[in-house]
Amino acid sequence: MINYVYQLVSPQVFSVKYEDIAFEDKVIIRPKYMAVCHADQRYYQGKRDRKVLRKKLPMALIHECCGEVVYDPSDTFSRGEAVILIPNVPGEKKSGIYENYAKGAAFLSSGRDGFLQEYIALDPNRVVSAGTVPGNIAAISEFVSVAVHAAGRFQKLSHACRDRIGIWGNGSLGFVVACVLRKLYPESKIIVIGRNERKLTYFSFVDEVYKPEELPEDFAVDHAFECCGGEGSYTAIEDIIRVINPQGTVMLMGVSENRVPVNTRDILEKGLLFVGSSRSGREDFEKASEFMQDPMVQNRLRLIIYEDAPVTSIDDLHRVFHNDMNTPFKTVFRWEI
Repeated sequence: MINYVYQLVSPQVFSVKYEDIAFEDKVIIRPKYMAVCHADQRYYQGKRDRKVLRKKLPMALIHECCGEVVYDPSDTFSRGEAVILIPNVPGEKKSGIYENYAKGAAFLSSGRDGFLQEYIALDPNRVVSAGTVPGNIAAISEFVSVAVHAAGRFQKLSHACRDRIGIWGNGSLGFVVACVLRKLYPESKIIVIGRNERKLTYFSFVDEVYKPEELPEDFAVDHAFECCGGEGSYTAIEDIIRVINPQGTVMLMGVSENRVPVNTRDILEKGLLFVGSSRSGREDFEKASEFMQDPMVQNRLRLIIYEDAPVTSIDDLHRVFHNDMNTPFKTVFRWEI
């Protein structure tokens, strides 16, 4: 079976590759909706190191995707069933190590072709049912699963005093983390700290919102999630160390291309626990799908989704990536090539 793969060959240049799909033991899925991630944009805009671009490209982008089952020889899924695609390629299995951190693990759209293809062939354990989640929301399931993974690790590692949980960052990641924590800890006060006043208005379901320079002198949290990344990582981590209570847990989720200085003296004095959290595994995808079945959660997620016009050509792909630069949160599009 011949498949069309839409690869980025150099920044802002796509090309079509034709390849055979060996589908005897694979679930064949027709992609329906996809979402653009900051990582996709960095490749598309050429904002990665040149050595990285030479190593990674050509490559099909996109790792956030849902679709429809066309064929499944394992009978795990029915023909036409709505599913969520898992971009992780499992590596070494070792007790206590999550699949997203395992040695030898790989990730689609990061060194291997992502989901910009006519059809996708995956092992059954790399596919999760989308249930009743609408396609334009199911498209961001991978993104939601990242927040679910971080919340799960936080639940296992943090101490039981969770009266006040702070989230630094008012972008898409901060919003989804806030959604997950709101449902997981309904009795806790969820506080969001962000620089963009307009974006902060979207967080109506949390207890408090602040701009960093407006934090009260006596402001404190028991635990914190850093969701800024980039140039904002340094100031966010600095603020967190200053205001967090002793023995608090800090979940580091924002990706920074540059080194970030950290105040180790106060980390030691307060006995803080810093946890790096990235990507997610099958269990997180299953929990994310379950989480998104809730109509209230769907309504909240709709607030951060901009659905672009369907993609029917490579020109449309360029339009989506350019439009995404001007949308405040997540860009989703229907795949109709």
